[in-house]
Amino acid sequence: MNVLDISERFFRMHGDRMISSKFPRLQHRMAVGLVGEGSECFGFDDEILRDRYWGPGFCIWLESDDYNALGPALQAEYERLPKRAESASIRGKTGVGVFEIGEFYRRFIGLTCVPNDPLKWFYIPEPNLAACTNGKIFYDPPGRFSAIRQGLLAFFPEQVRFAKMALRCAAAHICQDSIPGLIGQNQPAEAEYAATKYASEIISLVFLINRRFRPSYQWSLRAMRSLRIKGDFFYSRISEMNAEPHLGKKMDLMEQMSSAVIGTLKWLKLSTVDSDYLLDHSNAIAEKISTKSIRDRIDPLIVG
Repeated sequence: MNVLDISERFFRMHGDRMISSKFPRLQHRMAVGLVGEGSECFGFDDEILRDRYWGPGFCIWLESDDYNALGPALQAEYERLPKRAESASIRGKTGVGVFEIGEFYRRFIGLTCVPNDPLKWFYIPEPNLAACTNGKIFYDPPGRFSAIRQGLLAFFPEQVRFAKMALRCAAAHICQDSIPGLIGQNQPAEAEYAATKYASEIISLVFLINRRFRPSYQWSLRAMRSLRIKGDFFYSRISEMNAEPHLGKKMDLMEQMSSAVIGTLKWLKLSTVDSDYLLDHSNAIAEKISTKSIRDRIDPLIVG
């Protein structure tokens, strides 16, 4: 069941009719679609990954003047629409209904427009960027909502991407390097946590390599599988590592993944260092960063 498609049909059948008959002045002044934090917005419609807010519905995005004048009335009419779409119950109020364009984006990225400064990009959490650029736009004659969306989907500026990649490589190296010592000190729980943290850093790194925003943790592994560059490889290795009860075998899988990361970085010409250690490649990527404000933020975090 593709909820995005059902939601669009629901809008065409009921929402569009309601807007044209009761709010004709707004008909060509709004954007409509389904974007946000729900599992259906990411296209994960199976019964296992559905969240508690799952269901069809749509968002209506208005400019501030229109929202202030007619937003509450339009929201009330939205709530009077039929409660079922095809075979599914309509999603509740969470994440659907009427929004002001700038405030919708502010909720996710702290800004009402595309960031114009590398540091602003640097501090926006990747899952937030994923959540406000997923889903589907059904209708947007004015184009402002879609223009902000496309500006965000253009991805981090390269200097910011390099910084985040350098940090992920360094963090993954530290996690991997700590495990033998933790095992030697008879700290298996801490070693397992380090392995889990390593996997999280690798997932984030693979998304950055592919210029895609990593969604929230509950969807990031599944979403990684569709990434063009090595997504399926890392999905299978991390899935195998998560299911593996023996730390020694987990370490073997980590070696495979670190080697694959290094090979990919070299293939993409992001590093030319002849080393088997992710930390060395972290420093090689960091050397590409010339923006002082970004370099100042990451230098203390990368241990040379």
